[in-house]
Amino acid sequence: MRFPVSLYSSMTRYLLSMRLRGIERYPLVLMLEPTHRCNLTCAGCGRIREYQSTLNKEMSLQECIHSVDEAGAPVVTITGGEPLLYTHAPALVEALLKRRKHIYFCTNGLLLEESVHKFRPDPRFTWNVHFDGTPVVHDQIIGKPGGFQKAAAGMRAAKALGFRVSTNTTVYRETEVSDLESLFVQLTDLGVDGILVAPGFSYEDVTGEVFLTKKEILEKFRHIRTWQDRFPMISNPIYLDFLCGDRHFLCTPWGNPTRNPQGWKSPCYLITDTHYPTYAQLMKDTNWDYYVSGRDPRCEQCMVHCGYEPTVVRQMNGSDVLRMIRWNLRVR
Repeated sequence: MRFPVSLYSSMTRYLLSMRLRGIERYPLVLMLEPTHRCNLTCAGCGRIREYQSTLNKEMSLQECIHSVDEAGAPVVTITGGEPLLYTHAPALVEALLKRRKHIYFCTNGLLLEESVHKFRPDPRFTWNVHFDGTPVVHDQIIGKPGGFQKAAAGMRAAKALGFRVSTNTTVYRETEVSDLESLFVQLTDLGVDGILVAPGFSYEDVTGEVFLTKKEILEKFRHIRTWQDRFPMISNPIYLDFLCGDRHFLCTPWGNPTRNPQGWKSPCYLITDTHYPTYAQLMKDTNWDYYVSGRDPRCEQCMVHCGYEPTVVRQMNGSDVLRMIRWNLRVR
């Protein structure tokens, strides 16, 4: 299976609860960034540039746990920065597992091999390691020779200890589809449990023409979508239809809210207009209708999964649900 049964059951109960309570806007995944410190300066990363003046700050363990409770989402993605640099990373994971949250711990993998023993395997916990291409391409993007092999060694160490391991790949303008195909072969041979792939977002603070236009996204993902039965891809197949131009969706900007040392990031994981001190203020004071409409020029080329996969979940019809069940059962 592409995802554990427990994740589906948790999400189903959560969605039914929101519907019964009449709540229209609710998060599906909390993007928790306890620190923005990082040991890399990747070409397409907006975080280390946007938050360069506060890289030395981090959230306390209590702030992290309170934020998880505020949002109430069944899934928490621990990201950054490099979250293995966060002082309380193992304690945070343990606290969230006790709350029966499903955790995706996003890491560049450089510290994984030496850190993995500080954590324990759990069906609700998944390492999510970033790879943007085959070794030469990946190392060039992250600016660190040997980075691919170091991250792969960390993956092998985690798998040997019984952890679930998935990967995350960002597609840029210069990404060659043939290189991605070779990468996915290597990741599959490494025994990865899932491969997530999505187009990058054109951060204002990132210079250079590295990001895709919508037309370029359609062209690349029409190739990528054909690999769903070859590789353990965990990008939602209906979302992939959207990336290929076969479905139309509006963004759900509140679906993956972001909490970091500055506060609750508004309006979304990708765009920053302000930070609010509480989740309630984020939901109350953000002009959601404006961002959903796509009128903001910063949204013009965006097709990133954090905004559109929540829309897929919220709008699935009966045939979509059956398709998702079959897709989850058929890994390769």
